[in-house]
Amino acid sequence: MNDHRLAGEATDEAPEAATTVAAEEGDGPGTPPGPDPDAPAEPGEAGGTDASGGTGDSGAREGSGAAAAPEPGPAAETPGTPEEPGSARRSAVAEALAAAVRAVESGERPAASFFNEPKPAARPARPARPAPAPRAAAAPPARAAVIPPSAELTEVLAAGGAPEQLAGPVAATLGEHAAEALREDPWRLLAVPGVRPEQADGFARALLGAECGPGDERRARALVGWLLERAALTGHTVLESTALRAELARRSVPDADEALQSAVAEGSVLVFREGPEPEETEETAEADGSGEPVRLLLGLDRYAMAEESLADGLARLANAAGRDEDLAGWEDAAAGAPSPSAAELIRAVASAGLVTHSGGEAARAEPAALIAAAEGLGLRACAAAHTEDGRRRLAALGVTDAVTLTGLLSGQEGPGRDEDGALALDVLAVLDAPQLDVETAALLVESLADGTRLVLSGDPGVLWSAGPGRVFADVVASRTCPAVVSRTPDPGPVGELVSGIAVGELQQVDAPGKEVVIVPVRDPGEAVHRTVQLVADSVPRAIGVPAERTQVITPGHGGPAGTRALNAALKERLNPGPGRFGGFDPGDRVAYVPAPGRMVPGAVVSADADGLRLDCGGTPVVVPPARVAEEVRHGWAVTAHQAAGTRWEAAVVVLPGDAAATLTRSWVYTAFSRGERHLSVVHGVDQALARAVAEVPATERDTRLRPLLEAQLRPAG
Repeated sequence: MNDHRLAGEATDEAPEAATTVAAEEGDGPGTPPGPDPDAPAEPGEAGGTDASGGTGDSGAREGSGAAAAPEPGPAAETPGTPEEPGSARRSAVAEALAAAVRAVESGERPAASFFNEPKPAARPARPARPAPAPRAAAAPPARAAVIPPSAELTEVLAAGGAPEQLAGPVAATLGEHAAEALREDPWRLLAVPGVRPEQADGFARALLGAECGPGDERRARALVGWLLERAALTGHTVLESTALRAELARRSVPDADEALQSAVAEGSVLVFREGPEPEETEETAEADGSGEPVRLLLGLDRYAMAEESLADGLARLANAAGRDEDLAGWEDAAAGAPSPSAAELIRAVASAGLVTHSGGEAARAEPAALIAAAEGLGLRACAAAHTEDGRRRLAALGVTDAVTLTGLLSGQEGPGRDEDGALALDVLAVLDAPQLDVETAALLVESLADGTRLVLSGDPGVLWSAGPGRVFADVVASRTCPAVVSRTPDPGPVGELVSGIAVGELQQVDAPGKEVVIVPVRDPGEAVHRTVQLVADSVPRAIGVPAERTQVITPGHGGPAGTRALNAALKERLNPGPGRFGGFDPGDRVAYVPAPGRMVPGAVVSADADGLRLDCGGTPVVVPPARVAEEVRHGWAVTAHQAAGTRWEAAVVVLPGDAAATLTRSWVYTAFSRGERHLSVVHGVDQALARAVAEVPATERDTRLRPLLEAQLRPAG
């Protein structure tokens, strides 16, 4: 990268770099508590995970899922899949599967002796949906009713030495009978966000006295659930049994195998086999020792069922595409497409019910062309983006009725639903598809009628979803549907730079208009100083982009150059004030998090008894006083995962020295591609940047969607 410095900036050659992936601090609005910084890596986090749950931005992870929505419906059984929760045979099946955790991996018995293919279950009838709703402006999702903590709960918490302010979260997590539940099982406190195992152990000791011990079955069961929830926060939908056993042993559980069996028998944890089908008999396997190793995976039922429901729904759409439509009309539309890649996408959708489309920012014109073509054929077509900014960018491409995915699923935007409760659509293009987590994707697919054509479109180089899963990557990797890869490059020096990053190359680019600027710094303090100077003075003066249209992006919330420190310095320079509205003043830029994994940029307007009043891209929002601390933080500086799906005229990416271990290629790609006209890099990571781009694509996530799709669909020709 060329060092086209702004006036007054230091000059040094841009260093080249390398690093491993490590955990970041993640305590943003709505973010479940991050890992204990002093604890070893959790299962699935090889040496720790980058902040996004495998993509470099845990500080941006505002929760473990996307927009609040009902659980997806059950899917048809697949090989190795236990029965649905609540069935009469559940305990017996779970216990039988749990036995495999020890026997298969120890070599005592082959997998074939445990796993048999179940009879396929009929697909459940589509549940009734609400009547179509009129189109309306997007609004914050409805909030769950608050359960006030009872006096009995406060008493139980006090007896266990827990702080009184924990009563509200405990009541919200465990319900109105929380006190009774904690008396019966004190370790259920571990289900409350923010509570760590050592805290739950202390609470249990205070209540149980001498009866409390590390081998208590209740403790072991709670730890299994806690470990799987922690894994979900880093993007995993399942974990290998070996990783779970190792973590349980590290936390002084005397019999990890028994703990896993107990959790599976209870029903909240499911166990799955991943590997070749058990075609050989036990005698044959023992005789010749043949067969590939079998992985035993465990996961929480909510994510397991969502992943299976999603696979079932995608297979249904792929197999139900209409073949009796006007193919000549589709071909005419393709012939008139604005680019070869747009024509390829139109032809793929003409003959398939499920299509993936990969490309950068310029490639968004191709789904836009598809929607125009479908509407020209008289079909009900819609394009949905992850953010309001993404919707506006689609509108600029001619898709004037584009929606956000959250608005579409809630009925506040889009065409509404038909008499059967499905979205009234023939063609749906979902942009920013890498941001889809498994639960949101399952809900989306369940909302589509047979015959609806679904296009999952996105940039494969960006960070994965804030919630568990890697839906877009798994669908592409399964090769079970047509995949269109755009040949339309992103223009300009920034586009050239990020195109190289996408293939692992951090190259120098010619930036005669100072489109890309490198600002070397020696320490975090200098990084903060240079960042404020860039936003408040240099970028407006030299580039012509005002401070309100420049976004600062940094790896995490904590540390001397995290979002908190940067926002404090930027507020002092750009909008000083006493913070009389819960730390905020009119004119403050904010990051508003109405639902886990969804950040909306905004600005403070005022505050009154109803709450903090924001202007979010022209939409007025009122955040109740009790929710401000959880849902609103200052937004001059955000993390890359918070920035995903949104672009600004200029971006200032801050890379302080203490961030070197958090960098991945996908983090760098996401952060560097947020600026439309200009990118400044405040560079203090020495050799770490180039090596991260070249050697650390992303931290892997353990998921099951790819094999589930491969089991149901033939490879696409």
